[in-house]
Amino acid sequence: MKAVQKYSELDIKKLTTKSYGDDIELENKVADIIKKVKEEGNQAIYDLTLKYDGVNLREKGFKVTDEEIEIAYTQVDDFYLKAIRQAIENVKNYHQKQKRVSWFDAGEDGSILGQLIVPLNRVGIYVPGGTAAYPSSVLMNALPAVVAGVDKIVMVSPPLKDGTLLPEVLVAAAECGVREIYKVGGAQAVAALAYGTETIVRVDKITGPGNIFVTLAKKQVYGTVDIDMLAGPSEILILADESGEPKELAADLLSQAEHDSLASAILVSPDLDLLKRTIDEVESQMLALPRADIARASWENYGAAILVRDVKEGMELANLIAPEHFELVVKDPFSWIGKVKNAGAVFLGRNTPEPVGDYFAGPNHVLPTGGTARFYSVLDVDAFIKKISVINYSDQALQRDADDIMYLARREGLEGHARAIEVRKR
Repeated sequence: MKAVQKYSELDIKKLTTKSYGDDIELENKVADIIKKVKEEGNQAIYDLTLKYDGVNLREKGFKVTDEEIEIAYTQVDDFYLKAIRQAIENVKNYHQKQKRVSWFDAGEDGSILGQLIVPLNRVGIYVPGGTAAYPSSVLMNALPAVVAGVDKIVMVSPPLKDGTLLPEVLVAAAECGVREIYKVGGAQAVAALAYGTETIVRVDKITGPGNIFVTLAKKQVYGTVDIDMLAGPSEILILADESGEPKELAADLLSQAEHDSLASAILVSPDLDLLKRTIDEVESQMLALPRADIARASWENYGAAILVRDVKEGMELANLIAPEHFELVVKDPFSWIGKVKNAGAVFLGRNTPEPVGDYFAGPNHVLPTGGTARFYSVLDVDAFIKKISVINYSDQALQRDADDIMYLARREGLEGHARAIEVRKR
C-alpha cells in the first residue's frame, strides 16, 4: 500500500531524475545497429526486423502498398472513422493558429530586413507499433507537419508478427494524407530515416516517441538530422485541493501508470484525507485494469502521494518536477495558471482529464518528459519550419555603417571581413 509522503521529507532527486539512456552497453548496441543500416541499407532492415521483431519481410518488402491501405479501411468500423476524422479536424484547427508568416521591414534608408518562414522538405515520423500501437500518435506527429506545409511526410512503425500494421494506424495515416509508410521499427527505422537506404530516402527531421532503442538512436543521429526531443516514460502530476474527487483522481493517475512500468503518477495535495482516499481508489481500480501488472509496477516504483502545506507549495513542487502532464484540479484553476513555469501540457479543472488531450481536444500530445519541460516545448508547427534571415542593405545604409563594421571586424582580427566593406566605401 502506498503511503502519503510529506513534501518536507521528499527525496526530490528520485522524483525529478530517471535514467533514460546512460547504459553504455545499450548505447553501443544502438550504435552498431545504426552502423549496419548505414553500410548495408535494405539488407540490414530485413536482418534487424527478423532479429528484433521476429518478422521476415524479404518476400513482400517493408513499404506499405496502396492495396494494404485500402484493405485497412475495410477492417475499421464507421464509428472509428467518425471519431478519427473529428480528432483530425480538432488537431488541425488548433495547430492552424500556430502558423507563422514571413515578414519584411523596410527602413527609411532603403534597407530591408526580414525573415523567411520555410517548411522542411521531408520529415520522418515514428509511430510506436506492436501490441501498443497508437493511431493518435499518427495525428500528433503528422498534422503539425501538414499545417506547416511539409512537402513529404514519411511514417515508420514496427510490424505485427504477421508483417502488417494495425489497420487503425494505417487509416489514421491515410486520413492525414500520409501515404509513404514503412513497416520498420526500432533503432533501425531511425537510422534508415537519418541516412537512407535503397528504398527509404533520408529525411531532414525525425519526430515521435518510441522505446529506449528509438530514443538512443534519435540521440545518436542528431546533427545528421534534426529531432523533436528525447522522450522518456510517460508522466502525470496532479495538484488537487479538497474539490478533487478520489475516484476521478485515481483514474487519471492510472491512465498514465498503465503506459509503462517506468511511468510516473504523482498526486500532490494539501488535503491529507483526499490523498489517503485516492490511494485506496488507485489500489481498487488497478485490479480491473487489463494492464494491471504494468500499472502496479509504475505505481509502486514511481508513484507518489505527497502532502503539501497549501496549493502554493504544491505549485512550487510541480515546477520543480516539470511534469509531462500537469492536471490542476483546484477551485478556480485559471487563477493559478500564471504560476505554471515548467510543464509539457496543463489540464485545468475536473472536466479535463489527461486523455482529453491525448486524443481529441487539439493540442499536441508529444510532450517533454523527465524534467525536460524546463527547456523543451510541446511538438508544434514550429518544429517543422526553418527561419531564414533576409538582409538587403541600401547604399545609404552601407556608407553609414561601414566604419563601425570595419572596426568590429578588425577588432576580431578578420581583415578580410573589413576589406569586403572597405572596397565599397566611398
